[in-house]
Amino acid sequence: MTDDTARARPAAHPGGLFPRRRHWPATLGKLRADVGGGVLFLVLVLFSWIGPLLYPHDPLAIHAHHILAAPDARFPLGTDALGRNVLARLMRGGQATLAISLWASAIGLLAGLLYGMTAGLGPAWLDRVLMRLLDTLLAIPALVLMIFFAAIVPLNETSLALLLGLVAWPGIARLARNETLAARERDYVRAARQFGAGRLYIARVHILRAMLPLVIVNATFLIADMVLGLSGLSFLGLGIQPPHASWGGLLNSGAGLAVIGSWWLIVFPGLAIFLAILAMNMLGQGLLARLEGEQRG
Repeated sequence: MTDDTARARPAAHPGGLFPRRRHWPATLGKLRADVGGGVLFLVLVLFSWIGPLLYPHDPLAIHAHHILAAPDARFPLGTDALGRNVLARLMRGGQATLAISLWASAIGLLAGLLYGMTAGLGPAWLDRVLMRLLDTLLAIPALVLMIFFAAIVPLNETSLALLLGLVAWPGIARLARNETLAARERDYVRAARQFGAGRLYIARVHILRAMLPLVIVNATFLIADMVLGLSGLSFLGLGIQPPHASWGGLLNSGAGLAVIGSWWLIVFPGLAIFLAILAMNMLGQGLLARLEGEQRG
């Protein structure tokens, strides 16, 4: 039997009670990870911002007779050590966590693009200087930098977004610089330069447009990193300060009480953090696979 005959056999016998069942895996494969990640992230956004409108309970209200109450009809996710509604605090914590993560990602993305494109389009000596500075920053662990600055800067949502964004930009800067060096040697960029186009025009019209798909993919991964970084800081007590809520702060406050059976104080915040990171990584992986497929095609 030849290979051509073997490949033709499935098409020669398409019958059966369920003729499409052997194509189900391919159909499921079309349910791309980026769609699932985007839907999951949208659910978290709706939970954080629309949820309080549908479940209007004060996250700071203390119910003295319901301290450490297990999940029930009145308190779907239970209460904490002060009798506060965990579901209401989880929604409010989602607002802070997601908003800070999104703003931090935007700051890191913008700073990284400006730095990397400046290095890639500038003269060789400027590229060497900027890259050596970047190597120095990348050699320092990001968590150490975040803890250092969080210990000396007053903590609020604005300062945390700036802190996380300024720690996250070096990775984006290296990516932007490498993509700029590759794009500046393309024919259409050389043609634009010969026609008198300035560096700012080339960067804005040609190079930024060429690297935009890859930038969007890395932005989704950056959001996941910001959620994890902010949650880590809050878990260490350096993030959003009480009585205001964040997912990492809720996890921190519940960690010491889980040993006495208050499992809901760590399960639900931990699940929210996990789902947010999973959503962004699914979205990024799906977009990356789609981009690679288009490039191969």
